[in-house]
Amino acid sequence: MFRLMLRSKIHRATVMDANLEYEGSLTVDPLLLEAADMLPYEQVRVSNLNNGERFETYIIPGKRGSGDMCLNGPTARKGAKGDKIIVFCYEYYNEQELKTFKPNIVLVDDRNKIVTIGHAIKE
Repeated sequence: MFRLMLRSKIHRATVMDANLEYEGSLTVDPLLLEAADMLPYEQVRVSNLNNGERFETYIIPGKRGSGDMCLNGPTARKGAKGDKIIVFCYEYYNEQELKTFKPNIVLVDDRNKIVTIGHAIKE
């Protein structure tokens, strides 16, 4: 049996832009993607702490070191510049993998610079 579990997340990132005219997706600084073990074009779920919106989209890489976290296309309607969001990435794990499973958590500051990279506490 496989279970869908949180693999990684970028916690409390700040939306730097919302561009309705772009084709769609979420632009993310590659430094954050690497820290969170997320890939360009990978599906993610996003939760907006300011308005409660939750939506799925895919990632595109922004400029390295820029702190990019931009809502593009239709997702631009789900938030505004300055909103705090959480970006979640999930993966299926088998029962054996779950024995050592720990999600990767990336905490960022108000400019989306990495503060800590760690693992969630597993009871």
